Amino acid sequence: MTNMQLFHDVCQDCSKNTTKKYSTSFSSAIHLLGKPLRQPIYNIYGFVRFADEIVDTFHAFDKQALLDEFKQATYEAIDRGISLNPILHGFQLTVNHYNIDKKLIDAFLHSMELDLNRNKYDKGGYEEYIYGSAEVVGLMCLYVFCNGDNQLYQQLQPGARSLGAAFQKINFLRDLKADYEGLKRVYFPECDFDNFSYADKQCIEADIQQDFNNAYAAILQLPMQARFGVYVAYKYYLSLFKKIKRLQPQKIMEERIRIPDYSKLFIVAKAGVRRQLNLL
Repeated sequence: MTNMQLFHDVCQDCSKNTTKKYSTSFSSAIHLLGKPLRQPIYNIYGFVRFADEIVDTFHAFDKQALLDEFKQATYEAIDRGISLNPILHGFQLTVNHYNIDKKLIDAFLHSMELDLNRNKYDKGGYEEYIYGSAEVVGLMCLYVFCNGDNQLYQQLQPGARSLGAAFQKINFLRDLKADYEGLKRVYFPECDFDNFSYADKQCIEADIQQDFNNAYAAILQLPMQARFGVYVAYKYYLSLFKKIKRLQPQKIMEERIRIPDYSKLFIVAKAGVRRQLNLL
């Protein structure tokens, strides 16, 4: 192993560890991808997570300055093909290897900046935020899954966007208490969360269900190395969504909804049976 390869490995290990520390669900789903796909997806997650931490967590610091520095360092890493920030170095390896469109990165960082300056959205702003914060992440991953097959990428692009949107909207419902009370953010348009109604909740859920419906057909068309891991992530979030649907609106405002570990194991086992029966 050359010293350069050692540097690549050390940086990418940081992205992998970041994923495992922050999200057991995503890290376990990534582990179910084909081995060549795992590290690039860890690299994307690490980048997304660090940007999200700047706007959501670092309250004692100048978030705008940190995000500006992170944004500049991201583009410099991609252009140079190297960074001493291990997360950005791993990310640029993936961006440059798979030729990920920089417009997706632009849109993502723009949505992160919106979190610094906006705490309420109309319908158009909400759709813009969902695209930049979630749909483009799905598209970055799709670049990896398609591995240069542009025709397949174009074919599956709508489904990848829908899956990213579904995940993000469920995150909004799951984190409603923290976002509204802690960060003073309201993502869903035309919702009064001081008087969150059953009708409001049903409207949001119908939109998410449509995203799930759109995503499912695309998942079944993914290359085999990607399909099982993405399907398990889809089932994780679908299970969380079903649990949220059973709850009263006020319950969502009181606590963060989770799926227990034994349920996740059951999802993986059931998905494994479907794969063995060639139903995936």
